[in-house]
Amino acid sequence: MISFSTETEFELINPQRIGTWLESIIFQEDRSQGEISIVFCDDKYLHKLNVEFLNHDTLTDVISFNYSIGNEIQGEIFISVDRVKENAVEFKQTFETELSRVMAHGVLHFCGYKDKTGPEARLMRTKEDFYLSQLMDKPF
Repeated sequence: MISFSTETEFELINPQRIGTWLESIIFQEDRSQGEISIVFCDDKYLHKLNVEFLNHDTLTDVISFNYSIGNEIQGEIFISVDRVKENAVEFKQTFETELSRVMAHGVLHFCGYKDKTGPEARLMRTKEDFYLSQLMDKPF
């Protein structure tokens, strides 16, 4: 099950559709779905998690905590709505596209993809683009 919650004023439009799309990513990556929690927050909240758990004193758009066991995907994804808004402007994307990208990004981390090296980051971006195209092919 994929659940959505918020630590800010943000409200996800059409969570059922987004949940179904994220489930399809898991299925297409040949994984089974466990419990996944996606939490929307602000920069301050995510920065605190970044410092406390990852020892990174920087702002970021998404942090994922992977609790997967074998082939079953489980975990928590924390998303800074503030960062997503700024990144959407910087990358000339809609807010919805950028938000969808970071949700897919978190799920792809649970599927075993990394983004620390150039080749890993390029593969991650290719996967994100592929799955985003599936979401954007269907109207909201």
